[in-house]
Amino acid sequence: MKIIKESQGGQETEVSPEDLALINQLARKELKAEEVYTFSVRLCDDQVDRDFERFSPQTLEELAGLFVGKSGIFDHQWSARGQSARIYKTEVIREPEKITLAGDGYCWLKGYAYMVRTESGRDLIAEIEGGIKREVSVGCAVERAVCSICGGDLRTGDCGHRKGQEYGGRLCFASLEGASDAYEFSFVAVPAQPLAGVVKGAGRHTSLKELVRQAPGCALELERLEEEAETGRRYLSRLREEVVRLGMLAQIGLDRDTLKGVAAKLSWEELLAMEDGCRRRAAERYPLLPQLQYQQDQAPERDRDRAFLI
Repeated sequence: MKIIKESQGGQETEVSPEDLALINQLARKELKAEEVYTFSVRLCDDQVDRDFERFSPQTLEELAGLFVGKSGIFDHQWSARGQSARIYKTEVIREPEKITLAGDGYCWLKGYAYMVRTESGRDLIAEIEGGIKREVSVGCAVERAVCSICGGDLRTGDCGHRKGQEYGGRLCFASLEGASDAYEFSFVAVPAQPLAGVVKGAGRHTSLKELVRQAPGCALELERLEEEAETGRRYLSRLREEVVRLGMLAQIGLDRDTLKGVAAKLSWEELLAMEDGCRRRAAERYPLLPQLQYQQDQAPERDRDRAFLI
């Protein structure tokens, strides 16, 4: 199944000796650092997009190797005249603190592309640097479009579910599985994946920690953000454990492993709602009773002993 997914995309990157060696593996003649312009692009991610489809984390890992050596063109017009760049390396960036609609930690495929600095390419480089050429789209092939509701293949329509519809409060979307080929990436006007495209960064820094090394005054703020992120992860972990515990008490018909799997895929708002529902259900099944109960119509002391009087 051929897939075309748009996203947003460049951040200029410095040409390291290692990068230049990778570039020269694709070039016919040995290029020098000053002869090439390099930039990075966010090719695709595992979020549910405007087409109600998403690449699974495993599919992104598979695509990472397939996109090395592929061309950058315009609007998916497969013409040699439109070839403008080529991907020389890729990596999957993971941001586990972000949870996707599918319940996975957020991750995205980053591609590093190069262009030869020529007179004809000067305008395109200027447009990338100026943010005009930003959004990108990928063309690739996958084997399956797995239904998020039942696990069937949405391409065949046999499962009866439709992308974008809700079933029992759950959104139906397709998880694209089994990457078999990657064709190209294209600069486009409107991407299907809102975040895909040329990576915009602060200068030439590639991470917050690298940025802090250049601006030590930000170290305390970064430390605070990391502490808050860790606090949030611990809170979510405990909330999921509480949902599983209450779900078992409420006896909603799911075993512990299934409950853990469901809880792992829910956002914190959904977890709070499920916790409240399970707590109320558990309270109905096991109502709290006072330890001491008082009989309302106690007989007078003399009446209780009358049976023993002669």
